[in-house]
Amino acid sequence: MISTQCRFLLLVAVGLLTAGALPAAPGDGFPGRWALTTPGGHAGWLEIRAENGWYDGSILWNWGSVGPVDDVVIEGDTLTVTRIREVPRKDAAGQTVCTQRLTEIITAQAAGDELHLTRTVPHDDGRGFDREQFTGRRIPPLPPRPNPAQVRFGPPIVLFDGHDFSGWRILEPESTNCWSVRDGVLVNQPPDWPHVEGRPHVNSGNLRTEREFEDFNLQLEVKVPADSNSGIYLRGIYEVQVLDSYGKPVDSHNMGAIYSRITPTVAAEKPAGQWQTLDITLVDRHVTVVLNGTRIIDNQPLQGCTGGALWSDEFRPGPIYLQGDHGPVEYRQIVLRPVLH
Repeated sequence: MISTQCRFLLLVAVGLLTAGALPAAPGDGFPGRWALTTPGGHAGWLEIRAENGWYDGSILWNWGSVGPVDDVVIEGDTLTVTRIREVPRKDAAGQTVCTQRLTEIITAQAAGDELHLTRTVPHDDGRGFDREQFTGRRIPPLPPRPNPAQVRFGPPIVLFDGHDFSGWRILEPESTNCWSVRDGVLVNQPPDWPHVEGRPHVNSGNLRTEREFEDFNLQLEVKVPADSNSGIYLRGIYEVQVLDSYGKPVDSHNMGAIYSRITPTVAAEKPAGQWQTLDITLVDRHVTVVLNGTRIIDNQPLQGCTGGALWSDEFRPGPIYLQGDHGPVEYRQIVLRPVLH
C-alpha cells in the first residue's frame, strides 16, 4: 500500500502527465535541438521532436547521459517538459517503506532562436519547490558529411612532450591535482582509488590544454586499469569515452564511444592495462574514431554536447581535456593536427 505522503507526491504533476496529449501543429517554434546553459553556467541539451502527430523529447542535464523525457506538451506559446525520478522513502530504522515519483517540470517560451526556461523541482520531502531560470539557443542544422579526401591538416602540434605539464593546467582550481609525469607518461592516480562507499572521496581534477582548437585530428595512446574510467573531451564539449570495457557488447558508454551519443560499430578495445591507440578526427560537427587500428565510428554527426561539457556552444573553439575525476589512467604521444579551413 502507498502511504498518504507518497500518494500526495504522486499528484505533483497531475494535468502534465499526458505525453502526446496534443497533436503536433506544423510551424510551431519548439521542435529542434537546443543548446542549454543551465543554472550555474553548466552545459545541457534539449531535443523536441514532432513524430507521427505527437511530441517527444530527450534531454541532457549537465552530467551523465542523454535520456528521454517523460512528457512534452505544447500549449500556445509555452512548452512544458516533465521528467520523473523515483525517490525511496525510509523509516527511522533506515528501511524503505515506499518509493515516490517526483516530477521535475521545465517550462519554456521561444523568442526566435532563443529559449527562456524555468525548471521547477519538488523537494524530496514534499515540502515546497526550487525554481531556477536558464536559457537555450537553437542549434543550426548539421551540415552534410565532410569528404575526408578534401580535408587538409596543418603541421602537427605535440600537446604533451613527455617531460612536464607545459601547455596544460587543472581545469577546476579547487580540485586536487592527482596528475604527474613519469617516464614520459602523463599519469592520473587518485589517492582514494578504488572508491569505497561511505569513505571520503577526493575530488581529483580534470586536465585541459591551455590552447583551444576548432576542427582537428587527434592521435594518442592511453592505458586504463581494470574497472577504471576516463574520457577525452574534444573542444571541451564532446567526450570520447575511455573505459575498461574489454569483452563487453558494443555500447555508447564503452571505450571509443561518443559518450551516450554514438555507439561504436564494433568492439575493438584491448584488455585493461594494455596501451591502446586512438585516432580521432573532428570536422564540421562530424566525428571519426579509429581504435587500435579499427574504424569504430565513421564520419558520424554529433547532435550536441555530452555530459560534463564545458559549455553547450558547438561553434566556439575549446581545449582538449582529459577526465581525471573518475579513476586512474595514463596517456602518452598526444599529437594534434588542426584542420585548415
